[in-house]
Amino acid sequence: MDETISFFTSLMIDGSGNGAQKDMVIRVSHGRILSIQKAAGDDVRAPQCRNLQGCTVIPALIDAHVHLCMSGTSDRETREQQLRLDYDGAEQVMLSHAREQLAHGVMAVRDGGDYAAHALRFKQERCSCNALPLQVMSAGKAWRAPGRYGTLIGRPPIEGLTLAESVARYSAGLDHIKLVNSGLNSLTQYGKQTPPQFGVEELRAATAAGRSFGLKTMVHANGVLPVQWAVEAGCHSIEHGFFMGRENLERMVEAQTFWVPTAVTMKSYSEKLEKGTVEKDVARRNLGEQIRQMAWARQLGVPLAVGTDSGSLGVHHGASVVEELKLLMEAGYTLEQSIHCATAAGARLLGLEDQLGRLAPGMTATFIVVEGDQSFLPDALTTPGSVFMAGSLWKNSPQDGTWCNPSAELAYS
Repeated sequence: MDETISFFTSLMIDGSGNGAQKDMVIRVSHGRILSIQKAAGDDVRAPQCRNLQGCTVIPALIDAHVHLCMSGTSDRETREQQLRLDYDGAEQVMLSHAREQLAHGVMAVRDGGDYAAHALRFKQERCSCNALPLQVMSAGKAWRAPGRYGTLIGRPPIEGLTLAESVARYSAGLDHIKLVNSGLNSLTQYGKQTPPQFGVEELRAATAAGRSFGLKTMVHANGVLPVQWAVEAGCHSIEHGFFMGRENLERMVEAQTFWVPTAVTMKSYSEKLEKGTVEKDVARRNLGEQIRQMAWARQLGVPLAVGTDSGSLGVHHGASVVEELKLLMEAGYTLEQSIHCATAAGARLLGLEDQLGRLAPGMTATFIVVEGDQSFLPDALTTPGSVFMAGSLWKNSPQDGTWCNPSAELAYS
């Protein structure tokens, strides 16, 4: 983008967590924000001002926990088939999911691993600015203990090597390390916890091995001890964290460990499972407990980023971010604080804070536009009016599914 252009918006939520600002003008040059200021009468009438009257502008969204290879469909045959796909088949599935993310204003995702590292190859081969402008951060394959949960997303340490030695040997080309340190949440026994998969020293050595390559470590962990050991080991984020307890949240504040709650997974189970079953009731109670922990996290100041575990049953790519935002608000976060968790906080966790997450001078002018004011949010994010990347409108081509800047003509004038 070569010319300087201005955008007038009736409301702006900048990603900082602070309150929304009314009647603002965002000046952009060469794809970056020059200034943001309160609008004056002459600003709106200027020839190079694009009028977004009646709209709200927010930074592009970030989903800090997805599985691009997997769909949220409840069709069992489709789900099982996706777990056996070769790369060519998986690529088509991931392309569909990536387009769904972009259509909802999600510009960056952090993939939590798959059995064949398909998402890593997809990121390397298909995610270019010209065809698919989704920023994909991939762990390749996760690491799990032998015989423990995690077969669908990873593998055990290499025979003859420690966990740390395995991490060091297979870190090239990755964006982060994914470790699995507990089992799944039980849907038949409320509050059941599983033991850690790795000892605290194993986790510490593996985290240090990743750090030596400049990589952060995300840890799947539910329950008190699996989370405690992961935090003590210096991991960068706890994924899920069901039933970890208030003391672990206090540890995370002290260590500045991020939490990615993925509460929407239990919301989906509570809605999808058959009425009157134990599983449906346990899922509902799991969700209630997770919301209570999210309320504690807000009170304590735990760094929290939005992640959905998209690909889980009923958790659809793109759309599930809106549902996770609603759950944050149910836990007491304001709209602006919730959006912060899905923008600036996510960007900091993923190491993208110089590219995404905030609307501020010097930042890339990448944002989404929704019709209406804050009373329409977060629901309006389900169908954003426009997606701007580096100050230019981008659209999804219905012919071939590519994303491009169709012309200088904007959706609003």
